[in-house]
Amino acid sequence: MSRPIGYYVHHQGDGHRQRALAIARAADCPITVLGTGLAGRTGDVAVVDLPDDRDSGGAFDGRDGTERPTSLHYAPIDHDGVRRRVARLADWIAETRPGLMVIDVSVEVAMLARLASVPTVYVRLNGRRTDRPHLDAFRSATALLAPFHVDLDDERTPGPLRHKTFYAPRIVSTGPATHHDEDLVLGVVGRGGGPSDGELWAAAARAVPDRRWRIIGPTTVPGILPPNLELEGWVEDAERRVAQAGLVVGAAGDGLVSAVLAHARPFICIPEPRPFDEQRAKARRLSALGAAVVLPSWPRSDQWPSLVARASRLEPSACRRLNEPGGPARVARWLEGLADGGARTWTRSA
Repeated sequence: MSRPIGYYVHHQGDGHRQRALAIARAADCPITVLGTGLAGRTGDVAVVDLPDDRDSGGAFDGRDGTERPTSLHYAPIDHDGVRRRVARLADWIAETRPGLMVIDVSVEVAMLARLASVPTVYVRLNGRRTDRPHLDAFRSATALLAPFHVDLDDERTPGPLRHKTFYAPRIVSTGPATHHDEDLVLGVVGRGGGPSDGELWAAAARAVPDRRWRIIGPTTVPGILPPNLELEGWVEDAERRVAQAGLVVGAAGDGLVSAVLAHARPFICIPEPRPFDEQRAKARRLSALGAAVVLPSWPRSDQWPSLVARASRLEPSACRRLNEPGGPARVARWLEGLADGGARTWTRSA
């Protein structure tokens, strides 16, 4: 049996946790998920719930207000949560002696794991991540894991980073949908930002009255709710709903894009601002490959009918070619090989 693996997940958004759980459940070796706010949210997967490193208000914008070494992104001074977090991670590594740490994502945790003599796999998200902290984390890692198809990689990604990357689309996925509700437009709001504006969704629903609109995720309530608009709030089965929708509207977060591609759903993509141009880079590739109708910002109300019509004409084959089944098991077998000593010999061709 492979040596144990640690899988660190960042607390911004929910895609990191979902990936970790899918891989852990497909693995033959023990995988422990480490992160903040995970208690009660990992099912039967072992978890280490880490002290919070955010400010007292629970916000996290990646800014620490201090000068820091140029190889780090976040290093606040005199933060008790950070001290206890580092101590807990180091204690777990010393006690468990993992064969590998997967970092999804944190330059600081990646460096800590390497200092603790553990080989790392760094999850490389989309966008232009050629700043020094990212490059140092990439350089120190045995390999990089990209949770998307190689054709969705940013065209500016340097060749050496591509060569070091294991591309793994469809890590998180439910089974195929049994039916599609072609009249349903599903709006998806993730956890990575604040609540969306319910008035904007209401205006969109009024502009396309022949479709039913259902919004999942945090959204404000509009003053007047159109009869064809439902607000459901946060749900735990978002991918199943994506699979059954006639058309999906949302940002370019990993979880939503993965679900849309897995189930070949017509997609109107409105990327949100993210560090390192992550969502915009991904949206550019989706547009170039014909897998989504991409907008730079929220459209005017009178644009919605033509946008819905355009998205409905997208070829499902564009999504299907960016999707590969069996993602969790494929990644789990690869990680187990690295944990058993392959970390010293792995190359892209393997």
